[in-house]
Amino acid sequence: MGADGERGARRAPARALAYGALGVVLLAGCASMPDSGDLSGVDSTPQQDTQVRVFAMPPQEDAQPVEIVSGFLEALTSDDPTYSTARQYLTGQASKTWDPTLSTTVLANGPGTEPVHSGGRDNSDDQSFTLTGARVARVDSQQAYSPDSGSYDAPVHLTKDKKTQQWRIDRLPQGVVMGKTDFQRNYMSVNKYYFAVGAAAGTPTAVADPVYVRRRVDPMTQMVRSLLNGPTNWLNQVVRTSFPTGTALQKGVAALAPDDQNKLTVPLNKSAARVGPTKCNEMAAQLLFTLQNVTPALDEVELRSGGKQLCSLNEDHAVAARGSVNAPGYVYFIEGKSRLVRIAADNTGTKADPVPGPLGENDKELRSVAVSRDEHSAAAVSADGRNLYVASLESGDSLGTPVLVSHGKSDKDRLTTPSWDPQGDLWVADRDPDDPRLLVLQRGKGEPLSVKIPALDGRIEDVKVAADGVRVALVVAKGTQRSLIIGRIERGSEGDKPTISVLEPRSITPDLEDITAMSWAGDSRLVVVGREQGGVQTLLYVQVDGSTPEGPAPAALSGVKEITATDSDLLPLVAYSEDGIVRLQSGAQWQKVVTDGMAPVYPG
Repeated sequence: MGADGERGARRAPARALAYGALGVVLLAGCASMPDSGDLSGVDSTPQQDTQVRVFAMPPQEDAQPVEIVSGFLEALTSDDPTYSTARQYLTGQASKTWDPTLSTTVLANGPGTEPVHSGGRDNSDDQSFTLTGARVARVDSQQAYSPDSGSYDAPVHLTKDKKTQQWRIDRLPQGVVMGKTDFQRNYMSVNKYYFAVGAAAGTPTAVADPVYVRRRVDPMTQMVRSLLNGPTNWLNQVVRTSFPTGTALQKGVAALAPDDQNKLTVPLNKSAARVGPTKCNEMAAQLLFTLQNVTPALDEVELRSGGKQLCSLNEDHAVAARGSVNAPGYVYFIEGKSRLVRIAADNTGTKADPVPGPLGENDKELRSVAVSRDEHSAAAVSADGRNLYVASLESGDSLGTPVLVSHGKSDKDRLTTPSWDPQGDLWVADRDPDDPRLLVLQRGKGEPLSVKIPALDGRIEDVKVAADGVRVALVVAKGTQRSLIIGRIERGSEGDKPTISVLEPRSITPDLEDITAMSWAGDSRLVVVGREQGGVQTLLYVQVDGSTPEGPAPAALSGVKEITATDSDLLPLVAYSEDGIVRLQSGAQWQKVVTDGMAPVYPG
C-alpha cells in the first residue's frame, strides 16, 4: 500500500496483512553457491506473495567465504524481525556492534561482491570483499527515504574461528544493503501524521510524514513506535505532536492489533498519564490517521496508561483535518481564452457554466487561474503574463486593476500560474530575469512579500502549495533542465513585518529532466508530467520524499500541458492536452470534456 493509498477506498474491506499465517519461504542463501571462485553479484530475490513470510537459511557447515557473504546478503532481504539469521554469519563481536536499523541502502540491482586479493597465502585465516553497486536511494535511521546516486562500495572482512574453523564476517558496514526489487518486496511507505505549527486557530491541520517500514514485520507496531519517536528531521521545524515528551508504548508491549470490532487499544507509559482530553483526542487522531494507512478498516483508537483509559476516538469525530478542509465543489478552466467556467467536481457531464462574478463575464484574454480553497475568490494571469488579477466568485463589478504587474520583457519571463495556500494567501513567481522573485500576497492583495529561498538553484517556473500549508512544490529550470523541488515553508517576523521562507528544497524527480506540469494529488503525493533523458512524455505519481508509490500510474496521455488533481481518489484527474480539457476517473480511460478549454484547476 502506498503512503497515499486510495483514500476513497478506506472504508472498503482491507487487504489482509499477513503476519506469517500462510506459510514460510526459506531463502536459499549460500546453499546454492559454488565452493570457490569470485562472486559477480547477488541477484535480487524474485517477488513473493505479499502474504508469505520469507526467512533465510543459516550458514552451512564449512561454508567458504564467498558463501558466507552471499548468505548474509540474502538474509538481509528476509522477514526475520531481528535479523537473527543474518547475525549467524557474523562473529559474536560483529553481531554486537552491527546495527541494521541505522540505514537501508538501495541499489539498482543486488549488491555485487568483489574479492580483495591481499597477495597472502591461499589458506590464510582472513579474507576481504568489496560490496559494489549503483545507489538509487537511502532510508535513514528515522525511516525517511531519499533518492541517491553514484557508486556504492563497502568493505567486508571475514575471519576463520580458531576453535570451530568456520568462516564468519567480523567487519562490515552498518545498516543493510539490498537491490531495488528486494526493497520493494520488503518495505512499504506509510504516512505518519503530525500537526502544522502556526496554523490558524480552529481544527488542527494534519501533515503527512512518509516513512518506510518493513512490510511483514508487524507494520502496525512499527508505525506506532515511529509516530511516538517524532517527525523526521526535514519536517520537524514546521510540525508538532500532541504526545508529551517521553511518551512510548508501555513496557512489555510487543505487538498491537485491532480487535474484532476494528478497535485498537494502545497502552502508553506514564509520560502520557496526565494528558488532558483535548490533547488526548489529538493524540488518538494522529494514531488513527497513521494506522488507517496500514489497516484501512480501523475504526477506533483507545489510549490507556497505567491501566486507565485516557480517551477513545473514532473516525466520525473530526478533531483534526487531513488534506483540504473543504472538499472541492468544482473543477475550473478557461473557456474561449477569457471566460472562467466550472463543472461540479463529481459531475461526469461535459456542460460547463460561467462562474459568478467578473471572471465569468470577462473579455480580457487569460493564461492561467487559481481558485481559493474556500472557492470564494479566484486569481487570473493575463495572456501575456504581465498582470495578476484577483476577483470575487460572486456577482460583482468589473475585473478592476491588477494586484501585481511583472516587468519581464517577454511573456515567458513574467508571472507563473498562481496558487492559494490554506491561510488564504496567494503565491506566484515573477520570472523577470532582472528581478526573479517568489511572492506572496496576503489574502490576495496588498504589498507582496518576497519569499526567501536561500538554497534554490535555478528559476521558478511553477508553484503549487500543499493543502497542509507547510510544503510547496516548485518546478525549477536550470539551463535546459526542469526539476520538481519540494521546499519547507517557514513563517516568522522581523519586527512587525511577517516573513516567509522556503528552506531545504530537495529534488524528488532525479530521473526526469523536463517537468511539463505537476499537481498535488494527496497528503504526500503529486502527479507529474515529465520526460526522461531521451525519452517520451510520461505521467506518474511521486511521493514527496522522491519514492514511487505503489499502484498503477495514470493512463498515458499525449501532449499534456497542464494537470490538476485533489486529495481524493474519488475525483478525477483533469488535464489540458492537445485534445482540450480531458479527465480521468480512477480505473477508467481519459475522457474528453471540451475542446475549447485550457488551464484546468481544482481549488488551491
